Amino acid sequence: MKQKVVLIVQARVGSTRLPGKSMMDLAGEPLVGRVLERVLRCQSVDDIVLAIPRTDENDALAELAEQYGVNLYRGSEDNLVDRYYQAAKIFNATIVGRLPADNPVPESCEIDRIIEYHMQSNNAFSSNLSEVYGSGYPDGVGAEMINFTALEAVWRGCRDPELREHVHLNFFNYIEQKQVDERFSVGTIECPEAFRRPEIILDVNTQEQYEFIKQIYEYFYNTNPYFHITDILDWYDQIYLKKY
Repeated sequence: MKQKVVLIVQARVGSTRLPGKSMMDLAGEPLVGRVLERVLRCQSVDDIVLAIPRTDENDALAELAEQYGVNLYRGSEDNLVDRYYQAAKIFNATIVGRLPADNPVPESCEIDRIIEYHMQSNNAFSSNLSEVYGSGYPDGVGAEMINFTALEAVWRGCRDPELREHVHLNFFNYIEQKQVDERFSVGTIECPEAFRRPEIILDVNTQEQYEFIKQIYEYFYNTNPYFHITDILDWYDQIYLKKY
């Protein structure tokens, strides 16, 4: 059976740590729009879905899905397992990609790499996030791939509200660095040495992190809109560190 990879970008306006971050400006467009723009370059993804809560305050995010030509699913605010499962089911996924929208510089070629690895493995869950088995990636450039059958099993059995809110915690214990269920094997890929910098944080959970990412977009976007991780690291080492 041919695999169908559906990359699901989760977003909401009502963030608890940084309210409204999904719509914060990055070089003239909302943060979520920049995420969608970058993942649309993935070669191994069959469908992209923006998965958001069904509440009215998230209507602006729904408009972004239409603007960027991606699919839209509206579901539960807090039960992310259900939001992912329902979106994956509607769009007939066999492999479900998970990408939080607070990662505003996802690297399309590295997402393609984790998809290829996942397809060739026997894993239920594959990730190139920096926190998984010390992959070495900068924080915020990768994604997770989950077999739909594994996600469905979690959806049927998950009763813990915290685990319903955090899909990945049903597969991997980030503190103990081990899989949490013997049914669901977990794997990762090593970051290429050219950008093996796990200490670099490229996600947005605080105002300070947003200001950092905003500087990256202001520096690159007009001349190099699809800047690579190596471009960011060169800028960080040669310009940012000297300035700050």
